[in-house]
Amino acid sequence: MVAPTFWQNTEEARKTTSEKSRLEKDLKRWLLMEAKLEEVLLLNQILKEEQDSALEEEIRKEIAHLSGELSRLQVEKLLSGPKDPNGAILTIHPGAGGTESQDWAQMLMRMYIRWSERQGYTVQIIDLLAGEEAGIKSVTFSVVGPYAYGYLKAEAGVHRLVRISPFDANKRRHTSFASVYVLPEVEDDPDIVLNDKDLKVDTYRASSAGGQHVNKTSSAIRITHLPSGIVVSCQNERSQHQNKAMALMVLKSKLYEIQQREKEAAMNRLTGEKKEIAWGSQIRSYVFQPYQMVKDHRTGLEKGNVSGVMDGDIGPFIEAFLLHRKNDPKPPESPSR
Repeated sequence: MVAPTFWQNTEEARKTTSEKSRLEKDLKRWLLMEAKLEEVLLLNQILKEEQDSALEEEIRKEIAHLSGELSRLQVEKLLSGPKDPNGAILTIHPGAGGTESQDWAQMLMRMYIRWSERQGYTVQIIDLLAGEEAGIKSVTFSVVGPYAYGYLKAEAGVHRLVRISPFDANKRRHTSFASVYVLPEVEDDPDIVLNDKDLKVDTYRASSAGGQHVNKTSSAIRITHLPSGIVVSCQNERSQHQNKAMALMVLKSKLYEIQQREKEAAMNRLTGEKKEIAWGSQIRSYVFQPYQMVKDHRTGLEKGNVSGVMDGDIGPFIEAFLLHRKNDPKPPESPSR
């Protein structure tokens, strides 16, 4: 990188600096773990001499923390995709069923936000359209942190809920569906080029909750990519400039997804490979009644603690999916739009 010719090839230079940044972050995490381990060993030596119960409890907590971090690093070794280290952009749409499905979509949004917060990730709502009675009609939000996309790509697909409806006066059992789309954050990718002439930019007044400022000014942005017909919007930030920057990032991520699927389709044609693409098929079922169970239909993993899963405990499902993918390396499929 210190060579005078390093920046002559801008594309390769960006890839190298990006890889360097990722490796530096990984190295920092390993060094922190090493320092923590040395601290635990020192505390253990003190414990042998003093027999302090409070110190023993502290050591137990530190060991549990180190064990969890080590498991997480081991799982990340399964994340080898080019965009796996990036942040993620999630979009959730309810299926047919009105208020029932809209409420289910909001429950899923909460589940992913809770999981993200536990991982130390930052969540930012990009665009949210509230339901008329309850729940949400759609939401797009970003999850920022190392390997957020690598983990959350496991969640792309249709999620099914079975429960006694809180909106049904007769207390009947209802089945609801919601679709989850997961994209990698794509900011600086030389393969994704946006030309101003291909973009139609509209401003409008934000309609969702966001404080008095966004409701008084036309700060929300809607961008239409004319060649593809993709439409993205952002109304959460306080200025048009911030909303436009966020909307452009989402647009780049959508274009990247299309590009990757086109490459995959072209490769399949060359190799003669035939894949059964079950668009819209459910990947996971969440049963609240008549019994409690969450089952992933791709891996067969089942959990009886439904409330824990809905509170963000989806790590076992993600890890099982990644291990399953290691033996069956096909790209995750998003539900059809």
